[in-house]
This record gives sequence, structure tokens and C-alpha cells, in this order.
Amino acid sequence: MSPPVLTLDTPWLLYRSYFAIPRSIKGRDGMPVGALLGTVNTILGLVDHFEPRVVVCASGAEDAAYRRKLYPPYHAHRDAMPAELRAQWDCARELLGAFGWTVRDHHELEADDVLWSCSRVEGAAGGTTLIATADRDLYQAVDGHTAVVELRREGPPGTIDARGVVERSGVRPDQIPDLIALRGDPSDGIPGARGIGAKTAAELLREHDTLEGVLAAGPGLRPRHAAVLHEQADELRMFRHIATLQDIPFKRPPDGATDRAGGAAAARALGINALARRLETT
Repeated sequence: MSPPVLTLDTPWLLYRSYFAIPRSIKGRDGMPVGALLGTVNTILGLVDHFEPRVVVCASGAEDAAYRRKLYPPYHAHRDAMPAELRAQWDCARELLGAFGWTVRDHHELEADDVLWSCSRVEGAAGGTTLIATADRDLYQAVDGHTAVVELRREGPPGTIDARGVVERSGVRPDQIPDLIALRGDPSDGIPGARGIGAKTAAELLREHDTLEGVLAAGPGLRPRHAAVLHEQADELRMFRHIATLQDIPFKRPPDGATDRAGGAAAARALGINALARRLETT
């Protein structure tokens, strides 16, 4: 089997690095560059560990318009991007591309949809995909061809396969949209079914398999749950639709090695000199 495609949730990496790395680290014209530095360092570490055939950096709209149209509170609670991060965000595409990494973006759908779609294209071609993200929505992409990368504070990164998804969520990967519909997702502003938490939602799905199965079983459930499911049935179906990742037509990316010299030149142009020097000596 050929090496995997390593796909990365670029917005997550930038936000993660922005809050983790001191903002005193600055580059050209005094611009903070911690988010860029942390993102590149994380990707390089994953490249060294997994030795992928190609790296795909995924990005997309902050929220898909069709999801916001279906449910206006979707993502509405999120704070605006900090100006210091926005400046780095605007430089990220060029910097990541300079390493020879494939940059995949979409103006209407989200990074999660891009990651999902890349994994479907690769799986259809018989290849394997690793998805680096902290968003558990992507658990629905896990199958025999796709795993989620788990970054760890101690030790090397690991991977989450279908069994790992069940251990962490209580349901199979294909049941993740149903789980989100029932239990909700605070990070996306999806409330779920009133009074049904993650544990109960997983139990209902293990017994009835799908959201539709749970709704059909309503009369045989606890009266409180039956009433909620009856009242919210259409809303829960909408939540499931919102939580289901969408296919985007992409061509399978060709093999591509990491270009450390190209990355070093781009880093130096941004004033990220310590990174440039390290890349120039490896």
C-alpha cells in the first residue's frame, strides 16, 4: 500500500498555534508570526512521523452559507478572528504552498467538507488518508481508508480508527451526524434534543441505529424523551443535515515531496528567520 495522504485542518492549526505560541515572536515589519510558525512546525513533525505521499492543507468558508440559512444560530456565537491572526491567515496560503504542499480551499463550504472530500477521493482510488484535526465532526470520515490523527502532549502522534471512534463517541463513524443531531454540538451552536446528552444519545443510537430509527421508536421510549423527539423531529433532521459533511469534486492530488528549501525562502521573506535557518540546515 502506498504512503497516506496527510490532510490538515489549516484553520484549526492556525488558531491552535495563535493561542499556544507567545505573540512576542515577530517577523517582517513587526508582524506576529507565532500562528504561522506553530502551524508549519506541527506539519513538519507530522511529515517526519508519517512520511506521507503528499500533504494537503485544507481551508474553507468560516461557515457554509447553506448551513447558516438552515439554522441562523449556526456559528453565530463565535468571536471574530483577532486582527493579529487575520494578518497571518492572509499569509498562510503562500507560505504553505512554498513547501510544495497542496492547498485546497473552498469559498462556500468549510474546511471539514474539504477534508472529508479529499478522503473520499483518495479512498475511491484505493489510497489511505490521515486527517489532522481536533474537530470530532470528522470522525464520520473514518473508515478502512481513513483515520484521524491524534496529537499528544507526550510522545508521538497517534491515529484514531473506527474502533477508536466508538471508544471516544460511543457510536460508529457513520452514526456521527445522528449523534450530533441528538446531543448537539456547542462549538457549532447546534443545541440538539432538549434534555438528551451525549451518553443518552449514544445509547439511543446503539439501540435504534439512526436518527430516523430513534424517532420511530419515540412512543416506546421514556415519556420525557418521547415528547422531546416528537416536538423536535423536523429540527433534529435539520441538525443532522447540517452535521453531515458534503462532497466537493476534487482531483486526486499527485505525489509531492516537502520542499524545505522553498519553505525556507518563504519563511525568510516573512521574517521567520529561526525557522528558515533550521530548514536550510536539514
